[in-house]
Amino acid sequence: MMAEARRGQWTDQQLAAKAVELAESILKQSNAGMRGKEKMQAQQMVRMMNDPAGKAFTLALADRVFRPSSPARGAELFRYLLDGYGVPRYLSAADRFAMKMGGRFSAQFPGVVMPMITSQLRKESSNVILPAEDGKLRPHLRRRRKGGIRMNINQLGEAILGESEAHHRLQQVVDRLTDKDCDYISVKISAIFSQIHLVAFEETVKLIQERLRILYRAAITNAVTLPDGSRKPKFVNLDMEEYRDLHLTAEAFKRTLMEDEFMQLEAGIVLQAYLPDSWEEQMKLCAWAKERVEQGGARIKIRLVKGANLAMEKVEASMHGWAQAPYGTKAQVDANYKRMLHYGCMPDNARYVQFGVASHNLFDLCYAMLLREREGVRDQVEFEMLEGMANHQARVIRQAADGLLLYAPVVLKEDFHSAIAYLVRRLDENTSEENFLHDLFGMTPGSRSWEIQKKRFLKACQEKDEVKYGPNRTQNRAADPIQPSHYRDAFANERDTDWSLRQNAEWINGLIAAEKEKSGEEIPLVIDGEEITTNLWGVGRDPSRHNEVSYKFAYADFDQIEHALVTADRARSSWASKSIGERAEILHRVAQELSRIRGEAIAAMVRDAGKAPTEADVEVSEAIDFCRYYAEGPRRNERRRGNVPAGYHLRDVSLEFPLRHSDGRCSCRPDGGKCRGIQTVRTGRLYGLADCPGVLACRCA
Repeated sequence: MMAEARRGQWTDQQLAAKAVELAESILKQSNAGMRGKEKMQAQQMVRMMNDPAGKAFTLALADRVFRPSSPARGAELFRYLLDGYGVPRYLSAADRFAMKMGGRFSAQFPGVVMPMITSQLRKESSNVILPAEDGKLRPHLRRRRKGGIRMNINQLGEAILGESEAHHRLQQVVDRLTDKDCDYISVKISAIFSQIHLVAFEETVKLIQERLRILYRAAITNAVTLPDGSRKPKFVNLDMEEYRDLHLTAEAFKRTLMEDEFMQLEAGIVLQAYLPDSWEEQMKLCAWAKERVEQGGARIKIRLVKGANLAMEKVEASMHGWAQAPYGTKAQVDANYKRMLHYGCMPDNARYVQFGVASHNLFDLCYAMLLREREGVRDQVEFEMLEGMANHQARVIRQAADGLLLYAPVVLKEDFHSAIAYLVRRLDENTSEENFLHDLFGMTPGSRSWEIQKKRFLKACQEKDEVKYGPNRTQNRAADPIQPSHYRDAFANERDTDWSLRQNAEWINGLIAAEKEKSGEEIPLVIDGEEITTNLWGVGRDPSRHNEVSYKFAYADFDQIEHALVTADRARSSWASKSIGERAEILHRVAQELSRIRGEAIAAMVRDAGKAPTEADVEVSEAIDFCRYYAEGPRRNERRRGNVPAGYHLRDVSLEFPLRHSDGRCSCRPDGGKCRGIQTVRTGRLYGLADCPGVLACRCA
């Protein structure tokens, strides 16, 4: 079949049909070559697919029970899950009995039972997450190499929260590169650099480049000696998980590899097909790689995966009010995967970019094998699978593809709890109903699951040229119109700014720069709509410039305070005459005004309170939410006249949440309460009496 594909006469439709035939042959060979232990594992996986409560228990067990440092707390969670889900039915009789006994004795002996359960989980997952200790890892790597399989090592560890942890992880990766048994590693930028700041895109890229240089130098210094005596640098592949890392990783990757020191270095980057942005990024990388090679540089590698971080992306989008970054359906992901596969196998691209096809879907793997033969790029396309996942398939694929690279996460014993997130994600991904691995272990040619997966594959092949591409998230703060709202509208949270989009970072950086140019301003009092200057001046300082004087603001004397109180007292009767609906409508108008001045408010908080733009942004969103939320509560009583405000509320606003605290105190209780438009503050410009939302409300009234 490979020879027939090399003739290059098949259409894409014929290629897909032939891929189904090849997949059927490989599945039969894989099932026939399954070893005893692999059969037991496959049978258990099939039972898990038919045991929803057992699957849920397993995910919860891995995600929750092993995180607490206290065995007693872990035992308590273990018993709680057993009570809620019951002992999984998919387990063997011996394992079910052991789990029942563990639940019974964990209350009295948590220090004995919980380490045993943890040890068992590590043992059960050791074929998926390899032990990183040299005595265990090195023999495994040598066995794989002897079997004609290469290994791509990913060092797992604690989440990076600070630079000390980042340097520690960086050193772990460098140490792995110095190991003679390791010649290929994968690493995320978020694992070696903790201070990723998307607003400071250029500064962040430069700092990431410093870390990449360390890795690339280690790869060159510890080059592998080939059979012919030549030396080849070890391979560093840049992984990514979050959408925010896509363009940041690609930019740091390209800039570093264009430096003279690394022009001859082959290195790689991953692209996730579940992001509709990825095809455009692939095209950019291919064009850049061509330019690099033509300037005398080495080629690069793109590793194509479907993506395994969908749950987190969904949660993040929901929390911030954004569109979901990945595609909305599995069918779209599969179609985009085929499109990117075709683009990577085009001879004009494969000349400059080696292509890694990473998948466990037999149809996709067979399709790629035949496609590379048809396009004449066999040597430029290699295949990748996950260590420990369907080893019986991996052996047959290695023979059919004449080589295989296994992606292998490794973790030290003391860091095993930090590998649980990876384990949970893999469990969730592989047991998802649409995933090929969900059906694999009980699949035979012609079975119901085979026909379902075959139909999905052929549908994706048909739609590969039609599926949409380009980012789902297109927010542009500089150009998007302010959406009006009405007090009768259902409450919805204000959308935060999406800093992963370059246009938004450029928007706020321009406003911050303009704000900092306003040095020397004199900010007057504003009482009853009138600007008033006094002989009493305070100074506002810019925390980002060693507290240099940024502006002056007027203090109120006793007469002006009395004037403000009289103004507030006069406003009480006006406010009391308005219905609840009218008051709520005013608050919505305030919310719209806050939306309009979002950028200026963020820039002022950066200048005046030393807040990071990302932190100031969510504070503006919360202030807008306050206005809309407090307008929502009493809207059903809109015809009833409100209560007369009982008095005044003097509020001292903290610098920690200056806008949020101002807004929350001024906008609450539109049906009565106290007048809240008078505040004292420790800073002068944005948060004084002139600009607090309570006064905005009076102006809108």
